[in-house]
Amino acid sequence: MTNSIGELEDAEVILVVGSNTTEQHPIIGERILAAVRKGAKLIVIDPRTIHLSSFAEVFLRPRPGSEVAYLNGLANVIISEGLEDRDFIASRTEGFEELKKAVAEYTPAKVEEISGIPAQDLVAAARLYAGADRASIVYCMGITQHTTGTDNVLALANLAMLTGNVGRPGTGVNPLRGQNNVQGACDMGGLPNVFTGYQRVDSEEAAAKFEAAWGVEGLSRKVGLTITEMTEKAAEGELRALFIMGENPMVSDPDINHVRQALEKLDFLAVADIMDNETLRYAHVALPAASFAEKDGTITNTERRVQRVRKAIEPVGEAKPDWEIVCAVARKMGASGFNFLSPEEVFEEIRKVTPSYAGITYARLGTRGLQWPCPAEDHPGTPILHAESFPIGKGRFTPCEFREPAELPDEEYPLTLTTGRLLFHYHTGTMTRRSPSLVREIDRAFVEVNPADAAELGIRDGDRVKVSSRRGVVEVDAKVTDKVGKGVIFMPFHFAEAAANLLTNSAFDPVSKIPELKVCAARIEK
Repeated sequence: MTNSIGELEDAEVILVVGSNTTEQHPIIGERILAAVRKGAKLIVIDPRTIHLSSFAEVFLRPRPGSEVAYLNGLANVIISEGLEDRDFIASRTEGFEELKKAVAEYTPAKVEEISGIPAQDLVAAARLYAGADRASIVYCMGITQHTTGTDNVLALANLAMLTGNVGRPGTGVNPLRGQNNVQGACDMGGLPNVFTGYQRVDSEEAAAKFEAAWGVEGLSRKVGLTITEMTEKAAEGELRALFIMGENPMVSDPDINHVRQALEKLDFLAVADIMDNETLRYAHVALPAASFAEKDGTITNTERRVQRVRKAIEPVGEAKPDWEIVCAVARKMGASGFNFLSPEEVFEEIRKVTPSYAGITYARLGTRGLQWPCPAEDHPGTPILHAESFPIGKGRFTPCEFREPAELPDEEYPLTLTTGRLLFHYHTGTMTRRSPSLVREIDRAFVEVNPADAAELGIRDGDRVKVSSRRGVVEVDAKVTDKVGKGVIFMPFHFAEAAANLLTNSAFDPVSKIPELKVCAARIEK
């Protein structure tokens, strides 16, 4: 996030796109509703009618996979009507003329053809967003989980810069992370192309710095594999061993049958987790991990806030905190430098090698935490990024062209399946589906079907149906509802016994390598 969660209440306009915020991030969703109660105008763009839709000044329901087209369309209207922030563009950006040329063809009429968004509604949304002094963009995996996910994010950044909504309170481009420490994991180098603090592994300078810090030689300068690439390499027999921590790819990854084949082909699989799950059943070794209540450490949340976690109870049974598991395995493999005695010792090393964390100490974190970048111990932290300038100097507009999803509906599979989460369950259900009170709310999978599609197929609300794609078949209950548009169906992915990801496509974005979980061709039958 370029800005902070609390600032949402100070925005004049909030554009929520690809985020069912009140269900998937309910605390942040409440901030958005508080802003609306204070007078903020809300624009919601989502293939489904969601809770926030009823509070929206403008609600746009596009065809899944048309994100670049409608975001370019918003930019087209802003430029053609002279609503852009010319001073901001002149002083803080570059590449405006190239963007202007690129979006010229994305007229409201053309965007309506591509996305199904009525032209007049697109124009209304563009005027509302560009007309605000403080407008904030909030997005989530409805934007990123596409083969064009990177372009989708760049197109949002274009909109923010085009209107000068960067570097000030109540503005910005604000992604919501899918789990509580995803931001922290990325900050710590939990990506195949970077060390901590996004220092690239293929940078000779960065690699040499970490060799000196760790007292080693010969660190690889080669970018590693993403999750989807690991699955492919395992299936091909090139990747022989895998260590999975706190992840359940047998429910969360696309094309689960392919994931199963990949895991079965491994010579060795170790899984560290706090509970049994579908992936653990393929493990040669299971390592019991401690839960959040059983360990000390830090978590970095979606607004870049580093916060302390304090142990409430001792780990149960043989469970150990993740850092102890990693260190123990590393020592058994003959590595040096893993003799830490506490999470604070680990954090002290993080500070030394990560410029954005350099000024953060356990003593300074207190109960509120600090937002990075925090480069020195007398620095207060950074609630708002890019206030005076961008790290690269001037912000760069990036023209993006619309590309269709990897798989489109056809005669055999005439519907578009999109997936998501529910308020009462979390991710793969490993924890929430063990909670009786949450299971009472929703205890089984379903598929949402538009009434017109249901009528054509002879399906009634509550009927048992088969949902099929080129990759698999699941049986679920039909929920006939106009939450989804004609030609679109929706399934939550929490339910292993009727896993939506048996159906989804593993095609991925060429830059981020994120799979296209939000669009695939499907069919339904009784």
